[in-house]
Amino acid sequence: MQFFYTDHIQVPLPPGHRFPMQKYRLLHEALVRENVLSEDQLYPAEVASDEDVLRAHTSHYVMGLKNNTLSEKELRPIGLTWSPELLIRSYTAVGGFIAATDSALRNGFSALLAGGTHHAHADRGEGYCVFNDFAVAALRLLETRKVKKILIIDLDVHQGNGNSSILGNRDDVFILSLHGDKNYPFRKVPSHLDVGLPAGTGDEEYLSALASALRQISHIDYDILFYQAGVDPLKEDTLGTFALTFEGLMKRDRMVFEFAGNKPVAMGLGGGYANPIELTVRAHVNTIKVAKENYLTTMKTW
Repeated sequence: MQFFYTDHIQVPLPPGHRFPMQKYRLLHEALVRENVLSEDQLYPAEVASDEDVLRAHTSHYVMGLKNNTLSEKELRPIGLTWSPELLIRSYTAVGGFIAATDSALRNGFSALLAGGTHHAHADRGEGYCVFNDFAVAALRLLETRKVKKILIIDLDVHQGNGNSSILGNRDDVFILSLHGDKNYPFRKVPSHLDVGLPAGTGDEEYLSALASALRQISHIDYDILFYQAGVDPLKEDTLGTFALTFEGLMKRDRMVFEFAGNKPVAMGLGGGYANPIELTVRAHVNTIKVAKENYLTTMKTW
């Protein structure tokens, strides 16, 4: 099992900024400290090429970011201050998820310990998302004919409007999104299957809705699953509207991995904004533990 990380690139943010950039470093440290993963399973993500990023994004947007020529109005929706470090990290996150998809096709499962930047559109970033790693990786696999169809299961509490704006009209991608119906983004872009749930949704209601959604897509034949494993459905999350427990999130992850069966899975972390941050880190650690249990203790062949 290969896991790719981006925390070797530090991005400066103003004091008190709501985006928990430090969670990636804390997660990396916790996974090693608790012997969930060993260092030889962890690989620093490499920078994606412009050629790959331009599969999903416009030249004006990409070159504007590279040259720092985008206007304040164009940058504002991202919610992060432009810096050389942010630019490099954004390219690296895309490169990391590309590597995770290639590894998943070879080995059955892989993950980027970051990413899931599903709010970035072709011509702009939004919601702390600069480039859309899932869209870039999906188009790369499809355009190079490594796969014929991709299934995206997006369980972040926030709907992946960028995924849907880039990939939502394609027949060779299917997107399932289970999210807060009144949560950000307030203007949703339709996915292939959207399941919006009310504020306060807890474990039982959430898992029942997920089970129903998985039954609805069980007929789909796909070559690889991209899993957006956001932990912002956690009750303590400051930007979410759900009330899931750690146990509920782990059951959610097991359901997804069991649904995938012997199909390759590439996973991105997605969101997590709990206060204190240690709750978010714990939830992400739990997801990796469930993945490890599933892919190391079940008989799977690729």
